[in-house]
Amino acid sequence: MSNLMYNKMWHQTQEALNTLLDKEIQKMTEPQRNKVLVFQMLATFYIKYVQIFRSMENVYDQIVHPQKRTLIRKILDGVMGRILELKNEMVELELTEFHYFDDILQDLKLAPQQLDVPIPRYFLKERLEVIKGREKILARILKECGLNLPDKYAVKSIALEEAIKMIQIAERARQGRLRALFMKQIFLQECRAKEIKLLGQRLADTGMAALQIQKVWRGFHQSKKTVREREEEMVFLGMKPPPLFNEVSAAIVQSEKVTRLRNEVQMKHEQSYQEALVNIKEDLKLMEGPDIKEHLQDQIRQWFIECRNLTGTFPEYPDEEEGGSAIIFSNKTPEQVIEDILTNQEEEEKLKKKKKKEEKERRERRLKKGKREKERKTTKEKKVKSEEEEEWKMSPSLFLHLMEEGNSLYKDMWMNKDESWNFPQDFDPEMIKEEKRKELELEIRVQVDELMRQELKKLKLAVNKEIELPIKGKKGKKGKGKKGKKRGRRGKKDKDLTADRTIESLYRELVEEGLLIQALKVNLSDYIGEYSYLGTTLRQVAIEPMPSLLDVRQLITLYGILPLGSAEVHEKAPLVKSLLLAGPPGVGKKMLVHAICTETGANLFNLSSSNIAGKYPGKNGLQMMLHLVFKVARQLQPSVVWIQDTEKTFYKKVPQSEKPNEPKRLKKHLPKILKLLRPDDRILIVGTTQRPFDAELQSFCRVYQKIILVPRPDYASRYVLWKQIILRNGGVLTNALNISCLSKVTDGFTQGQIVKVVKEVLTDRRVRQQSHKPLTAVEFITIMTTMNPVYREEEESFKNWYAKTPLGKKRIMSLSNNGNKEKEKDKGKKKGKRGKKKK
Repeated sequence: MSNLMYNKMWHQTQEALNTLLDKEIQKMTEPQRNKVLVFQMLATFYIKYVQIFRSMENVYDQIVHPQKRTLIRKILDGVMGRILELKNEMVELELTEFHYFDDILQDLKLAPQQLDVPIPRYFLKERLEVIKGREKILARILKECGLNLPDKYAVKSIALEEAIKMIQIAERARQGRLRALFMKQIFLQECRAKEIKLLGQRLADTGMAALQIQKVWRGFHQSKKTVREREEEMVFLGMKPPPLFNEVSAAIVQSEKVTRLRNEVQMKHEQSYQEALVNIKEDLKLMEGPDIKEHLQDQIRQWFIECRNLTGTFPEYPDEEEGGSAIIFSNKTPEQVIEDILTNQEEEEKLKKKKKKEEKERRERRLKKGKREKERKTTKEKKVKSEEEEEWKMSPSLFLHLMEEGNSLYKDMWMNKDESWNFPQDFDPEMIKEEKRKELELEIRVQVDELMRQELKKLKLAVNKEIELPIKGKKGKKGKGKKGKKRGRRGKKDKDLTADRTIESLYRELVEEGLLIQALKVNLSDYIGEYSYLGTTLRQVAIEPMPSLLDVRQLITLYGILPLGSAEVHEKAPLVKSLLLAGPPGVGKKMLVHAICTETGANLFNLSSSNIAGKYPGKNGLQMMLHLVFKVARQLQPSVVWIQDTEKTFYKKVPQSEKPNEPKRLKKHLPKILKLLRPDDRILIVGTTQRPFDAELQSFCRVYQKIILVPRPDYASRYVLWKQIILRNGGVLTNALNISCLSKVTDGFTQGQIVKVVKEVLTDRRVRQQSHKPLTAVEFITIMTTMNPVYREEEESFKNWYAKTPLGKKRIMSLSNNGNKEKEKDKGKKKGKRGKKKK
């Protein structure tokens, strides 16, 4: 697409954002009582913000103008943060991590795929060089230590005798196959000779032969025609994809080429913009710097004279800490400053009079209130409780102001701007000059303030013969500051145990010890799943549905990827320091951890109990290990600290076989580490567990803020999964392979098991045979019979465990309270009916 098209897209998204901000500000002021209406309101805002986020992210990725991109980035971070805030509001309202928007999507006429929260491409694009450099260093260290990942195509060295045996076996097999083919040909020739002898050499009727050929050919031709017509009908009805559906079209190839070219232009424009920022500032300093200096000096001198004429004394000059003369002359003329001085004097006199009156009124009120408070306490408490239960107000947002600010900048600068002169969409020099003039004025003002302070002293000496004495208040302040420092010294400070070492040496040590590992290249889109279409209907019937894989993927994006990718979002959004993924083996917990690292370019630290066993022994050793990990994680953020089989760290009772490994080493230290993590530390602790029931629940939930149940795939997810995995491994989908039957039969099996089965079936030899021997469901099912599925009892045990977590308990309590209220209402109605009948 062209620059004009992307500008048009930007203007449309800004209009949509403007209307949405207006609606949200209106709704925030109105207190709501009905929780169902509140959730619908939050859900509609959430869905609309996701739509704006998708289009805004696309615009930011492809737009070329550098000054527009800075504004779009600001608004994009604001929208991202607002999505996280709304998600947090919905969680606090419904007391569950999973929400379903079937009815709202239907009203808005949207597909479930439009709910998928996109991952901004700038997370990796803007840090590509840093990530590549870090990967090279990590690969080099791993290679030097001999810890590099095993190559898929690496040649294994074997003994000479074994190699000769393998060659002999292969050669004998080849000769056997050739001999079998030769013998088959001889046997067929002998069979034909016997048939000729039995039938005899009779002359065939040519007419009958022609009819027979015609009959066979017409039957073959008609069967082909009917098959083709049936396939065309299935495509027309939408029950089958078109023949070239999976092939990449020329238009897509061309669009990818254009996006690459646009990215190159982006880089060039950004470089020229950064150079222009420096050059234009230097030019302004030379050309306009002296004039600005003279203007500021004249302005301040006039202020001195006017104050002297009005008040009879020279004013006190503001300190550098307060802002200097910038406070007085912030977009004001000297005349306006004088008016402000006069009004301030009048206001001070009025305030003194008001204070005296207020003190008298307060004394009288206190006497009256003392008597009434005791009587009203009981009634007030009841009213407050009922109002708190009924009324609901949205919590204040930190991102609405950011979006409004960006929206107002867009209206002032870009909404009606004529850009007919700027066809290549390069930077605007006039806008840079306006920005740099302000910066230059602030820099020159600091110098002018120093000069004018000295000039003011000289004026006071010359005119009033005053000598400036040190103010008593300042001494007191200094004394207080010293006391504060002394108190600070008494408090404990975190000692830097490796102050004499560089980050490179610490990084190398962690890699050599196996605590910093290489993340697998896995995208979050590879975690295949489908939307749950029965969520709202099940909840209406008071049945809590198991979350779908798409819901899990969305939570990983919201809690893991978006905050780690953007520093601004991480600082202001609801802080998530730790995340727990609980589920049976094979559901993709490990894959999700690696996907977080891949999508954000984060470092991956492995603090699993099996990995740290025997490393850094003793208390001092453990302290050093944690110090190394979190120091490197802070310096090279974003970072992910992974604790695999985290239930071992919180064992109720440690098994005898695992006692030598000391699995509970981190139990006391993890809560302390979480307290030390600040909003500007982009570090996420992720735990994965297959058996959460073996852990102490209180200490477990104290460490992990967000707990996500990762379920086995449902029918819809299995259907999509079988299709995608077979296609990715070189399989061809035909009518002989019934995917629906396959996904129905494999109920209870996990994603890991499905992937394993597909890889076992689709060997190189089997892929080559597909042209004459298409795939069938039986091939996959026979291998599946050797595996154990996840039974309902195991799934129920995970549900029961989750119900004991803090959020699960709150959810059950809210559902039971709602049920009791409905029963009470029903009883009241029945009583009312009985009373009427008696009358």
